[in-house]
Amino acid sequence: MAKGENGEGGATGVHPENGMSALLCIASGKAIAVAAGLFTLGWTHSVEKIEWRERWAVTEAGLVLEEARVKGSGAGMEPGEGARREGGWWIWRPQTGPLPRLVLAASGATVSGWTLCDTGGCRELGRRSGEPIVLRPCTDGEADAGRQRTAGQ
Repeated sequence: MAKGENGEGGATGVHPENGMSALLCIASGKAIAVAAGLFTLGWTHSVEKIEWRERWAVTEAGLVLEEARVKGSGAGMEPGEGARREGGWWIWRPQTGPLPRLVLAASGATVSGWTLCDTGGCRELGRRSGEPIVLRPCTDGEADAGRQRTAGQ
């Protein structure tokens, strides 16, 4: 798994004890962008053509999957344990620990790229063939630089 729902509020606190912020860094090659601390990652399954979304939080411990949802089921698309049906989606709370990073393929050969949404809106990642995209908590320096870039726009 490595994927989410549409953007809702986000934490922007800093964790001085480990030098990590509660912001998400999106890295591909040498480029780094910054997103809010709560984000949704969505994509369409390449075989089943079914939409999948996951809501993630950036925490002191790493990236935490808070909720997963899928529009249907099929090969590799089974709803998780305790799933409930709501508005055409199967929704559940995966029981996984924090991850240090998510690595998203960018093959350019799938139905769509990844859609990442946060408080600033949505952006598509990895639609074209290229280097994998790495999502991870930002260091304090990266978060400060990202805030400065955003403020200057």
